[in-house]
Amino acid sequence: MKAESLKTEALFTSFTLRNLTLANRIVMAPMTRSFSPAGIPGPDVARYYRYRAEGGVGLIVTEGTYIAHPSSGFDPRVPRLYGDEALTGWSEVVRQVHDAGGKIFPQLWHVGMAYDPTDGMRAFGPSGLKKPGEPGGEPMSQADIDAVIQAYGVAAANAKRLGFDGVEIHGAHGYLIDQFFWEGTNQRTDRYGGDMVSRTRFAVEVIGEVRRQVGPDFPLALRFSQWKLQGFDAKLARTPVELGAFLEPLRNAGVDLFHCSTRRFWEPEFPDSNLNLAGWTKKLTGKPTITVGSVTLNEDLTCISHTGLVSREKWG
Repeated sequence: MKAESLKTEALFTSFTLRNLTLANRIVMAPMTRSFSPAGIPGPDVARYYRYRAEGGVGLIVTEGTYIAHPSSGFDPRVPRLYGDEALTGWSEVVRQVHDAGGKIFPQLWHVGMAYDPTDGMRAFGPSGLKKPGEPGGEPMSQADIDAVIQAYGVAAANAKRLGFDGVEIHGAHGYLIDQFFWEGTNQRTDRYGGDMVSRTRFAVEVIGEVRRQVGPDFPLALRFSQWKLQGFDAKLARTPVELGAFLEPLRNAGVDLFHCSTRRFWEPEFPDSNLNLAGWTKKLTGKPTITVGSVTLNEDLTCISHTGLVSREKWG
């Protein structure tokens, strides 16, 4: 698959998912901005998303928003999706986007072990590992797991009440849900660890709680990736068979739309096929997919990740 050979006409056709119809198939992917002091999105955030809706994008997925749990993230300028002031700010964002004719999902985010905690907060993950072989926090207890699952549900219910058009759960890039997916950071021996299917259990329970809170007709997306901030070459699934086994419980739990994050969207995911990760995901699940990764980029970039890692690569 070569980026320059792709046909784009289909991007400008409408798309319907449950009770949602988009004017086109162009999606604004989430981008962390850290422009919400004390976690409260202000008028500038509403203007930012309104401008994107006015530009004609079919669907906006917001920057990651912290769920209603004290350890969900440690950046005080990342917006949260709980608390009266933050929810009032998001209500204005939704109003502005809708007034401009746009549709918008919030992305629900818990970073797990991906940040160093501050102000006495504790970082935790499935096994307390920042990356394979590197401890940095505490393994989650069952009480921790239950509380985080509940917090995802609270955030999703808040999103629906505010008038968002759906929700996306962030399960990619080495953050909490992906830490459960990845064998390198999930060394648990209980029902949340073990083989690939068992490692989806935490996500399945999160999806189930979100679906319970928002009902059967509210669109629910899941973002996932093979690569991680902790390892650009990491793989959850090395074959289509493994990928199918990984995706099946997530689809069955209630995912409507898979957001497939790759570093270069045009690269085939497996040998002997020109399908990328989104193509294989659609083939294996029958669900619609979003593809993303270096769209429009072909220059050398310097990337500083949330873990402090620096890389310089040619993305293109």
